[in-house]
Amino acid sequence: MKITPAAIPFLGAGKKIQPGCPVILGVPYDRTASFRKGTAKGPDGIRTISEAAIETYSPVQDKDLEYIVYADIGNLDVDSEGAPDSVGEALKLAVDEIYRQKALPIILGGEHSISPGAIQAAFQRYPDLVVVQFDAHADLRESYEGTGNSHACAMRRTLDFLPSERLLQIGIRSGTREEYQELEKSGRYIPADAATLDERLASEDFSSRPIYITFDIDIFDPSEIPGTGTPEAGGIRWGDFESLRAVFDRRNIVGLDIVELAPELDPTGISSALAAKMLREWLLTIVKRRP
Repeated sequence: MKITPAAIPFLGAGKKIQPGCPVILGVPYDRTASFRKGTAKGPDGIRTISEAAIETYSPVQDKDLEYIVYADIGNLDVDSEGAPDSVGEALKLAVDEIYRQKALPIILGGEHSISPGAIQAAFQRYPDLVVVQFDAHADLRESYEGTGNSHACAMRRTLDFLPSERLLQIGIRSGTREEYQELEKSGRYIPADAATLDERLASEDFSSRPIYITFDIDIFDPSEIPGTGTPEAGGIRWGDFESLRAVFDRRNIVGLDIVELAPELDPTGISSALAAKMLREWLLTIVKRRP
């Protein structure tokens, strides 16, 4: 397992892991991208634009990254065209090491096929884990284009080890008939509505559990983030995101990934800027103390 330091850390983050603090790790991988590639450049796209396009201060949360300790240790050294199962295993080991150092992993993709490796490491550390998926797509296929580890299979692979009732799937608006039938029967689907999500997380089954968030940026409407490989009309806007994020102000987030940003598909830079701002908001949500 080799990690290459980032040329430009996210918003001036430190480079060393410290106990109790968020740790950013990029995974530049997009072999199984099935429509438009480019997510391998997502981690560095977020980092590069963060220095020029966003502030450290969040007026919505009244918190500032300048007053918290967090690290950006760079990118996992993976072959962007390598086998997805080996990439997932490498990420699992890297996330486990972050946990071993008593820190909190923030993973930047890369495509969604990387997420099960990180989630499995979190599940081994927190056996009562709940996973919250924000996504346009169900990602419940058993296999896709010849592999069971495709980005279209991310939640199916997660369900190989995570109990079904501990996965919440938010904002899904695309999938096969079979995927939708499963969503309906399982009770895992929740619309992208903050009040509904808050009520579900406050229920007896979820209120005290650690949470891993896997955030596919294609949950946003393509008018907000066109720079993603599989855009899907009808998604959320930034204001919706702020309301959904606020639901987690009182929750125990133990891991997070942001996936499927493809910066070069949006030459305006707007997609990368929004993803960077979103990362700032999640970092400040996770670190609950104020300056």
